[in-house]
Amino acid sequence: MQATTKKRLSLALGLILAAVMPLTMAQKGQAPAKHAAVAAHESHAIPASIADLQKRTFQWFWDSANPENGLIPDHYPGDSFASIASVGFGLTAYGVGVERGWITREQAVDRTLATLRFFKNSPQGDAEEGETGYHGFYYHFLDMKTGTRFANWVEVSSVDTTLLLGGVLFAQSYYDRDDAKEKEIRDLADAIYRRVDWTWLQKRAPLISMGWTPGGKTIPHDWEGYNEGMLVYLLALGSPTHPVGDDAWKAWTKTYDKTWGEFHGQTFLNFAPMFGHQYSHTWVDFRGIRDAWSGAHDLDYFENSRRATYSQQAYAIANPGGWKGYGKNVWGLTASNGPGGFVVKQGDKEITFHGYTARGAGRDYISDDGTIVPTAAGGSIAFAPEIVIPALEEMKKKYGQYIYTKYGFVDAFNLSFTTKADVRTGRLIPGGGWADTVHLGIDQGPIVLMIENYRSNFVWDVMKKNPYIRKGLQRAGFTGGWLDSDAAAELW
Repeated sequence: MQATTKKRLSLALGLILAAVMPLTMAQKGQAPAKHAAVAAHESHAIPASIADLQKRTFQWFWDSANPENGLIPDHYPGDSFASIASVGFGLTAYGVGVERGWITREQAVDRTLATLRFFKNSPQGDAEEGETGYHGFYYHFLDMKTGTRFANWVEVSSVDTTLLLGGVLFAQSYYDRDDAKEKEIRDLADAIYRRVDWTWLQKRAPLISMGWTPGGKTIPHDWEGYNEGMLVYLLALGSPTHPVGDDAWKAWTKTYDKTWGEFHGQTFLNFAPMFGHQYSHTWVDFRGIRDAWSGAHDLDYFENSRRATYSQQAYAIANPGGWKGYGKNVWGLTASNGPGGFVVKQGDKEITFHGYTARGAGRDYISDDGTIVPTAAGGSIAFAPEIVIPALEEMKKKYGQYIYTKYGFVDAFNLSFTTKADVRTGRLIPGGGWADTVHLGIDQGPIVLMIENYRSNFVWDVMKKNPYIRKGLQRAGFTGGWLDSDAAAELW
């Protein structure tokens, strides 16, 4: 396990370059009817199969969390360290659960309060052990029980802190009632966000470093476009206490042209793994708003992600690697688990099957060992539902007995892995292939939240009310659409 998690850390640093339905509150007859707001704003009907997927994926967050401190594991079922990014997705998923009637608002409030109290009061400092973070940032992985740094190789992570803050700021804007608990949520969220010293990680200003370790100090790699770091800069620009300068966004976009161009029939700003096209979009509705770069290229970032989704499907149809199962409705590459560490001789060539790695296909690079990752499609449903929904349905129909559990799709599967070997993770599929046996929080999150954004715009509309999100976008130079309208303040 330690080798796998260390590989995941080095991957993060290198990214510059059916089963049984969960017994929910609704099934027990204890949940309220679906919130009137979400019903009124339902914009797209979805098939029962997608509603089932969303419900199961939500249940993963609810069941896997430690209710005492709100920490959510990196992977589950099984023993795991906590992932602060998983917590960010989970805090947001709780609001979806309330609106869909899967849990009560009181349950969500109590779980959210436990989480925010922990992060607000947990120890911060520069010691090797016993801390949760430093300068308002948090360690990437924490011990599920103690909440302190999981191991001495774990870094204080700027992007994972940002994904945590996505959920924190969602909670700040969603829990808006005039009672003591919801007021405390708002106050805690504000304190957690205001404490983050974004300028501390600007060792090569105006760019922001990927993180810090007590031993190695500031990581010598910065967030520069285009990847999942978009939200890092938006929150750093929106900070009322430690904001970065106006030149930060321009520096972030300066390298965009290195990956702008055509790939498998689509012209777009490339980033090989799909998570880079999904994470920031989980909380920010980029439809109709543009910065200087996107305005000059006559598209918004939502359209860019739509094209990336179509490009992934086209890559799978072309299937240059000749992998088993790839096609119109079986596709999707992003960071995920895999069969792990095998070099197999097939005919006159050697094939390497990786463990956890940033699988993807784009102008920047191609990393493809035949491993399909359902969240690559599922987290893109809002961008291109017409190709995502058939893909999710087809993968479940064909392989559901191996890849679909009470928590939805497992993290990944590989139909080309036919080696009879003892795999470190997952299991072999009878007749050929490999399937994971766990779900990853950072892959579950985009599924449940982007399904909701497609259904009702719910998460997007809550975040439009958040003054820090709006300020960050405006300082980055975004204009147009909802950002220029006061109507967003009346949403939800």
